[in-house]
Amino acid sequence: MRRRRGFWPFLVPGVLLCAVVIVIPVVTTAGLSFTEWTGVGTPRWTGPANYDRLLHDENFWASFRNIALLIVAMAVVPTLLGLFLAALLFDYVAPRLGMRVARALRSGLYLPQVLPLAVTGIVWGWILHPGYGALNSILDTAGLGSLARNWLGDPAYALYTIMAVMVWVQLGYPLVMFMSGLQRVDPELYEAASLDGAGWWQRFTRIAVHQIRPEIAVVLITTTIAGLKIFGQIFVLTRGGPGNATLVPSYFAYQNYFERANVGYGSAISTVLTALIVALTFVFLRVLTRGEHA
Repeated sequence: MRRRRGFWPFLVPGVLLCAVVIVIPVVTTAGLSFTEWTGVGTPRWTGPANYDRLLHDENFWASFRNIALLIVAMAVVPTLLGLFLAALLFDYVAPRLGMRVARALRSGLYLPQVLPLAVTGIVWGWILHPGYGALNSILDTAGLGSLARNWLGDPAYALYTIMAVMVWVQLGYPLVMFMSGLQRVDPELYEAASLDGAGWWQRFTRIAVHQIRPEIAVVLITTTIAGLKIFGQIFVLTRGGPGNATLVPSYFAYQNYFERANVGYGSAISTVLTALIVALTFVFLRVLTRGEHA
């Protein structure tokens, strides 16, 4: 215990920073969610009125329906594609063309992760513009002009277009994680399976996937949280429109905070979203911990 006491002072800066950046804003937001406030003057206590309003707000429920589809695009699809591409680069490209080529391809796929959100949003806005966008121009040139659409302006296509963009943005992250995980798998396991007559697919599903389960769990946790918090691309590309076709909870909270000066209601939306993220993180970590113990 005496030896451990010497480490506590080094934790103080991190604890203070966490309190200032996370704990105090979260507690303040939760408190404001029980008030009516425009951001100026003194908040007026209203109790659970904002939460009762949420239960009957169609826009609130629409935002969560949209976020459920975006989680599929940002967590489920990139995880599955990342597994496949990581195995392809690790088992086929690297042995035949060299690890440098595999790393170059991996870096190219990871590039959207390091680009600023505003830049990627503006570029995709140009690509998907109904008048001068590159996508519709390519379709016209290829004789497929009938397939051209107002990708971001039509409620029937806007959300699915955002989902496709987010798959492109997220794909590089699971790919890098899974390639790192595959490098620590013992090659003797593959050799033993090959001697027993196992093919590539059996080695991949029976050995590789099970060996990199911690990486898969981390990717699912982080990408799901990122999906719940998505804001930048929605803000740049659609502003939640057309109508409420691409409205998400984070942008819905932003609208109430800054556009409608309804801080109390925006705080209630943010508090519900925070509670959901914390609950999902807790569940994921419990499942991951049980898997590690097993």
